[in-house]
Amino acid sequence: MSRPHLEFRPVPFARDLAKYADRPAVVTAEGTLSYRELAARTAATAERLGTERRLVLLGGADTVDALVVYLAALAAGHPVLLVPHDRSMSSLIDVYDPDVVALPDGTLDERRPVSAHTLHPDLALLLSTSGSTGAPKLVRLSQENLQANAASIAEYLDIRDGDRAATTLPMYYCYGLSVINSHLLRGAGLILTDLSVADDCFWTLFRDARGTSLAGVPYTFGLLDRVGFADMRLPHLRYVTQAGGRLAPDHVARYAELGRRRGWDLIVMYGQTEATARMAYLPPDLVASHPQAIGVPVPGGSLRLEPLPDWPGVDTGELVYTGPNVMLGYAEGSADLALGRTVHELRTGDVARLLPGGLYEVVGRRSRFLKLYGLRIDPQSVEAMLARHGLAALCTGDDEGLVVAVAGGADTRHVRRLVAAECGLPARVIGVHAVPELPRHSTGKPDRPAVLRLARSEFVPARPEPAPARREPVPATDLVRLYAQILDRTAVTEDDSFVDLGGDSLSYVEMSLKLEEALGTLPADWPTRPIRDLRRSDGRSRRRTLETGILLRAVAIVLIVGSHISIFTFRGGAHILLAVAGFNFARFHLTPSGRGERRRRVLGALNRIAVPSVIWLIVAALLTADYHLVDALLLKSAFGYNSNYWFIEIIVYILLAMAAWLSVPALDRAERRAPFGFALALLPAALIVRYDFFGLSDLPDAITALWIFPLGWAAAKAATTARRSLVTVVVLATVPGYFGSGETLRELIVIGGVTLLIWIPALPSTALFNRLAGLLAGASLYIYLVHWQIYPLLDHYSGLLALLASLAGGVAYASAAARIMRKASNAPLRDRRASAYAGFLLRRYTLKPPTTDSTR
Repeated sequence: MSRPHLEFRPVPFARDLAKYADRPAVVTAEGTLSYRELAARTAATAERLGTERRLVLLGGADTVDALVVYLAALAAGHPVLLVPHDRSMSSLIDVYDPDVVALPDGTLDERRPVSAHTLHPDLALLLSTSGSTGAPKLVRLSQENLQANAASIAEYLDIRDGDRAATTLPMYYCYGLSVINSHLLRGAGLILTDLSVADDCFWTLFRDARGTSLAGVPYTFGLLDRVGFADMRLPHLRYVTQAGGRLAPDHVARYAELGRRRGWDLIVMYGQTEATARMAYLPPDLVASHPQAIGVPVPGGSLRLEPLPDWPGVDTGELVYTGPNVMLGYAEGSADLALGRTVHELRTGDVARLLPGGLYEVVGRRSRFLKLYGLRIDPQSVEAMLARHGLAALCTGDDEGLVVAVAGGADTRHVRRLVAAECGLPARVIGVHAVPELPRHSTGKPDRPAVLRLARSEFVPARPEPAPARREPVPATDLVRLYAQILDRTAVTEDDSFVDLGGDSLSYVEMSLKLEEALGTLPADWPTRPIRDLRRSDGRSRRRTLETGILLRAVAIVLIVGSHISIFTFRGGAHILLAVAGFNFARFHLTPSGRGERRRRVLGALNRIAVPSVIWLIVAALLTADYHLVDALLLKSAFGYNSNYWFIEIIVYILLAMAAWLSVPALDRAERRAPFGFALALLPAALIVRYDFFGLSDLPDAITALWIFPLGWAAAKAATTARRSLVTVVVLATVPGYFGSGETLRELIVIGGVTLLIWIPALPSTALFNRLAGLLAGASLYIYLVHWQIYPLLDHYSGLLALLASLAGGVAYASAAARIMRKASNAPLRDRRASAYAGFLLRRYTLKPPTTDSTR
């Protein structure tokens, strides 16, 4: 059925090719085509298409014949549906029923002489959205859109008639098409090729044609790195443009510096198909100083930020673009081809912020956020995180979970751990798939739907729940759940060990007792054994043991609190705890992991000690007259004052020092080469303070006790009888006399505790005593923290009541602190807080000490 004839509107740059006469228009491996010749071929094809407007579907390719059909349709006013020449053509043919189908070799299949559709007079081009292919949703672009964006690009790139741009991207992709349009508008040349930049023949053609510009998406730059682009001699290259997705700022800075050395510019651009192509560009003189930015609006356009509730801040919001290149609207079927303008400004869906100087930076993607477990997950942020770990990945997802495709032979378990830590998600909703190459569209852009289609059955861990206390052999899967629960980890497998998963002295107590309930007697090296290697030694045995370190922590904290209340006087418990701290530091932090991972774990331990302590002391200062807010700084011992909290302060200082030396590669290597010798070598330095060689007799107890920590450290690394004997000799030689005259019992307590730690890994026990000791040992630090405020309220009634209340209060605070910290932050956030706190303490060391002692 005939449709009414509508106004004929050609696109000017396609109509006016002939005015550039004999300038080279297209350079191919077969030869050069002038503008005069290109105009003649275009006119001939336009005549074949006729004057009756029809919908022309073109299977796009970087060939002269395809270019001629494209230009002919635009010059004659026929709307072009530009698609890849692949199997996606058939689906679009079914949906949009084109009147003419053109192939890359110029073949025209004229299916009807008169259009079956009502075609709006402004409609000039239809492109798939966002670089996707085969999707029925298309972007409707007008003649004005194409002309205005081509002119804008030509202006800010300063395209000259002598320029030669290579078609490194396909013409059916808006970025690749914009290169064609803008150069033809200025009478510049195109190096028309479908060769990849990874092909040596491409570079031969580029040099021979005196190429002046290259265009690339992030994937292209990866290929450039692989082919040695940095060392190529390209004497005519004027600039390289980048768009089609965010290129990491360090890559941007690197290419900008390379261009500076080689005499060409890097121009970063930003755009979407919905804006014909370009909306912003980063002037080349600003690329090095602002590599994260997308730049300023293109000539003729404007940008603004629409506030978003989830993104607070005056200078942050959804990026909204206005300009003559904004699309007419979308089409989802042939009926939409009759529509005029339905969109007047483009809400990009990108979240951006305004930088000083009027530059914009994209910080997220509003529409790509996933909402999982109440968390807003940005897949692009996950990809950026993995890239920082040297992993090329694509991430997407839906309401059910996150799916990650990672290239090459990456360890999927490692990737899952990284993603779980970054996002704070349970591992069971994260599917990680190793693929030979990341799925991409023919445009080179990521194919996220293909990632989503990947099977999600590789890893489905069970929901964490306590392992059952049963007598029959315990399946490894139950142990996996137990580790996940106690260590607050979401990605646990049977190949992991307690140490691998970041276990420390705070979680060690609960973990060992739970494992004993499930498995019976544990081997001494269980913290380093993979879960799959932990087996019940005797299914009928009810024998129980208790690790010496746990026993010492439990007994020591009772001795400390009881002695402070004056129920009894058995002093020395705090010094035993300090030796156990050194022992556990060596076991759980000086692992075979990398230096960065070691330091991360130390800072994590610092955070778990310092943050609850600071919070408690702030509350105590606000509610009582006995403490001051200065106590919450944990700096009194450092400034020469005695403090009730000296034990906590010394642990904080030590962990800061340990994080510092782990930052020195030479020291880290020395410790790895000789673990026992390294620990033993620290003792002489610590004993300088112990024996007051420099006459510093006014040092507080916290500082003079430093030497006990490396003593426990050496005990943990003493793997042979000779080494254990050597450490014992050091204990016997250094403890006597440390506490002064009349402190024999205190010295014996410390010597006995440390000697047990050196020689006896575990002692016989019962299940009931294990549970009680585990509670006290796991909460020992918190009991020490809170008992100063609890026992004064009750000791005048009953010393025993005061003791029990102090112990119970510490256990309760330990439980509350653990729950709050688990809910408040994931692992990376905890580490950042620890680092911030460490920096704060280091800065505070430069301040003057307080003038009065405000402690009890």
